[in-house]
Order: sequence, then structure tokens, then C-alpha cells
Amino acid sequence: MLTIAPHIARRARLAGLIGQGVAVVATAPEQVRNADNHFPFRYDSTFHYLTAFPEPEAVLVLMAGESPRSILFCREKDMEREIWDGFRHGPDAAKSLFGFDEAYPIARLDELMPSLLENQPSLYSLLGDDVRWDARLIGWVNTVRGRARSGVSAPEQFADLRRLVGNMRLFKDEHELALMRRAAEISRDAHMRAMRTTRPGMFEYQIEAELLHEFCRQGSRSPAYGSIVAGGANACVLHYGDNHAVLADGDLLLIDAGCEYAGYASDITRTFPVNGRFSGPQRAAYEIVLAAQEAAIEACRPGQHWNQPHDAAVRVLVQGMLDLKLLSGTVDGVIESEAYRQFYMHRTGHWIGMDVHDVGDYKQSGAWRVFEPGMALTVEPGLYIRPADGVPEAYWNIGIRIEDDVVITAQGCDNLTAATPKRVDDIEALMLGH
Repeated sequence: MLTIAPHIARRARLAGLIGQGVAVVATAPEQVRNADNHFPFRYDSTFHYLTAFPEPEAVLVLMAGESPRSILFCREKDMEREIWDGFRHGPDAAKSLFGFDEAYPIARLDELMPSLLENQPSLYSLLGDDVRWDARLIGWVNTVRGRARSGVSAPEQFADLRRLVGNMRLFKDEHELALMRRAAEISRDAHMRAMRTTRPGMFEYQIEAELLHEFCRQGSRSPAYGSIVAGGANACVLHYGDNHAVLADGDLLLIDAGCEYAGYASDITRTFPVNGRFSGPQRAAYEIVLAAQEAAIEACRPGQHWNQPHDAAVRVLVQGMLDLKLLSGTVDGVIESEAYRQFYMHRTGHWIGMDVHDVGDYKQSGAWRVFEPGMALTVEPGLYIRPADGVPEAYWNIGIRIEDDVVITAQGCDNLTAATPKRVDDIEALMLGH
């Protein structure tokens, strides 16, 4: 069921933040896959955040000022094209259904935009993403400049809309959180399906198929990003994506996968034994990563800053590296030298929302951003132990990451993906059917 009120409210809020000027936001272009076939269309996140309009070839024009109004340009109603390509709203239906003040055919965009820009001080857009789009904006402004003798003025300022909208999108409202919770539920079920299914001798892509099956079965039509299904040494490749190796008895399997539901991403990583039983070294390394994640999640609360969960995770991981004899020295010394980066080389999280790596500043005025209620982020420490001199052979090719999605609340945080099994006993019980 379409819920349009939040999108109308966002447009009004953005107009208020702009004050005076015009914002122009285009949806994503359709992308050719090969010959005359296209990739499945996925709208631009910012455009959809402001409009809820799902079709390609659409542009939002937001007029700020004393009498703000929102205008949509979209494809015309065309019954013949609908026979081939499917339903189109057309400007009239789009105006009423999606709450716009005006709507016009997309074919009239170049004709009407110069008049909409006349006597406006500023033009806001998502600058730098597409040079053709930037050139089109400049073309409209130059057309207005050419009318100077008639007494009109062109925008004097080009402004990037990215930060304004990014800081809006950083704080999730209840409508967004409901969609994120549903994405988390679907992804939880997919990870549990994968745990139940995995057996030695299967291919990584067969487990990926189980994930995709569960996503689609529950109403998610795509993953939020390319699924990582990495067995054995492949788990030590952070962005592994081949997913074509055979799963070996005695190896771990790292799955980093989440669905997209109604435009919102989930992002879960779980690591578990292919044969259903952790070996001693695997369990020892796993418990360190789990303890690091718990420490990081504890640091996700209002008043803490962005880097504190990472710092908390690193301290636990470093102590674990020392305990496993992967490194020597003291915790403080290893942290100061960054020797731990041999086994843990990435950050502990990122913002999440409509994009799996969502928008929003991580620093403000040079300082790490302080957590506030409504912010959503991932928490994903790991250990990646490649063969090397001085590294105990029992830990070679063990790659472990544990990732959950959390939302900052007034009291602390809400772990949206906590129901996805991650304790050793729970994983083994699920895999072995206990």
C-alpha cells in the first residue's frame, strides 16, 4: 500500500531548508545490459525518498520560497507502450496519487525549465554524478541568461543538494524503520535457510540461490548488494563475489547478504561451519569477533561519537589476536602501531538505509559525528587470518565477520537483525536440526 504523506512532508522540509531557489532531482537512468535489453530498473534513492514515484524518465522540480510547490515531469500515458513495457501513471494520475502541485510530460522538461529558473537565486541538484545532467542544468541557466534584456535574471549559485538531503536521510522516521525491520526479517530468514541447507560438497552459488529464493519468496525482488558467499580462504577476501567454489568439510562459510525491501536495505553477515560444527581454532577466533561486536554495539548509543564502536571493537580484537599468538606485544602498543591491520583492515560499520552504504556525514567540522536517535548503522567487526610467517597454522584461512544493523534510540540502540543466529551453540543447533 502506497504511503505518500512522508514523502510530501520531506519535500516541504527540503524546501524550507533551501529557503529560496529551485531544486531539480532526476531519477536514475535506465541502463542497457546488452543489445536492446536493460537491467531491471532501480530508481535513484534521493529521488524516491522525496517522491515515492517508481518509474524511469522522471524529474522532480522543487520550488522553494514563500509559496513552495513541487512539480513532477514524467512519461505520458501511452496505451501502446504499456502493451510492451507495462503500466504508466502519466502526469495527471501521478499528480493526484503522489501529491504534486503540478505535473507535466517529461518531453516538456527542456521547454519549461528555463522559465522555472527565472529570477531564482540558486539552483540545487545532485552535482557531479553525470556530466550530461550537469551540462543540461547549465544549458537551462544559459537560456535564462540569454533573456537578460527582457529583465529576468538567472540563478547565480549552483549548489549541491547532497549534504542537505543526506542529513535528512540520515535520520529514519517510523515509516522507514518499519520497512527496514521487514527487510531485516526477510534477510534473517534467508540466512537461517542458508545455515540449514549448507553441506560439504555444495557450491557457493547454490547457497546464494537459497538466499535469493527466500528474498523473492517474501516479497523482496532483489538483494541490496551483491551477495558474498565465501567458503574457506575466500572468506579472507573482503569483497569476494565469484561464489563458484566447492564448500569443503572443515571450512567456515562467510555469508554477507541482505535483501532490499521497498527501497530499503538490510545488511547481515554470519559465519558458520560448513559441516555444522566449529573446530577448536574456529570457535576461539569466532568468539573473539563476537565479543568485539558486542562491545561495539554497546557503544552505539546517544552521546557517543561515530568512531567509538570501532575503537571498542579494535580493543577486543587486538586482545584476541594476542591471546591467539597472532601478534605479540601489548594492546596499546599494537593499536598504536596498527599492526592489527594484518588481520582486521576495515572499519566497523557504515550508515544504512535506502542505500546499503547510505548517505550522511561521518564527521562535522572535523570531529566524528555524535549519535542521535534515528540514525541507522551496521556493526561488523571481523578477523581475516591469511597464511603468513609467524601465524599459527591452525588459524590459516579462517575468515570471520559478524554484522548486524542497529538503530540509535533514546535509550541506546535497537538491533534490527538480532534474531539472526550468531552464538556458536545456536548456529550448531540450527544446522544440526536440534
